[in-house]
Amino acid sequence: MKKKNNMIYFTGDEHYGHRNAIKYCNRPFSDVDEMDREIIKRHNEVVGDDDTVYHLGDFTINKKKRDKYLSQLNGKHIFIKGNHDKEGYDILEIKVDGQDIVLCHYAMRVWNKSHYGSWELFGHSHGTLEPIGKQLDVGVDTNNFYPYSFGDIKRKIEGT
Repeated sequence: MKKKNNMIYFTGDEHYGHRNAIKYCNRPFSDVDEMDREIIKRHNEVVGDDDTVYHLGDFTINKKKRDKYLSQLNGKHIFIKGNHDKEGYDILEIKVDGQDIVLCHYAMRVWNKSHYGSWELFGHSHGTLEPIGKQLDVGVDTNNFYPYSFGDIKRKIEGT
């Protein structure tokens, strides 16, 4: 698959190094090493070095190994704090191709400009929470352990 330059991706809830994520999220991996390798492989299959990746929380349970995981991942990384994280934005508002997007680890009932077509991307629920309006759970458990591109999200939210 040929990668386009300067793409924007969204992901979350990778839980690198967290063996209990396999059990709690019913992930199809035999152990944490297999899970980590496969999520890294799938990330790098779609994300190029010049791409930007927003991680919407719970990147790794093991903060001491955060840089080890990051060094294996393509892209430039921006972090939103999850319940297992100490670093990153609590909430971040961005605009991509004219689309207002609110990024938070947690799903919200309403968010800035939600009544004016803005999107909210979240994680935390590992695919167990139905979206309200123009929001989407972008955690790895909802996309076969791949990050979502902006285009993927636009098609899902707008149904195009």
